[in-house]
Amino acid sequence: MGARSFLTEQQQKRIVSAIAEAENKTSGEIRVHLDSTCKEDVLDRAAALFEKLKMHETELRNGVLIYLATNDRKLAIIGDAGINSKVPENFWEDAKEAMVEAFKEGKYAEGLEKAITMAGEKLKIFFPVSKDDINELSDEISFGK
Repeated sequence: MGARSFLTEQQQKRIVSAIAEAENKTSGEIRVHLDSTCKEDVLDRAAALFEKLKMHETELRNGVLIYLATNDRKLAIIGDAGINSKVPENFWEDAKEAMVEAFKEGKYAEGLEKAITMAGEKLKIFFPVSKDDINELSDEISFGK
């Protein structure tokens, strides 16, 4: 199954909506990227995408990438330096576990939404939205190979 067909159009809209809702409460930026396969270390792939998607260029270095290789069942959540310096040590692992629990039940959109919500809640605490906040990165899901 290709990355683009992993989620239905309705599920994709729910993910984008969850990102927009989370970002309404924070200056942070959340992106979701889906690949079909990941033939390298999942964290290396996520880090390369983080840069390719220009997530390291946010003003406060508070971008979060949720990466999923659908066919290979690999996932990673990485944050930029600004947010990583604030969240508890195991926070990204906890968010990944929440995703995995939903995925085990075949609830892929729900798992992604849970991780987005968890990231948004932490971003809201450490990077609250300001009145002049702009959306620095697209909320749309990006797709790769």
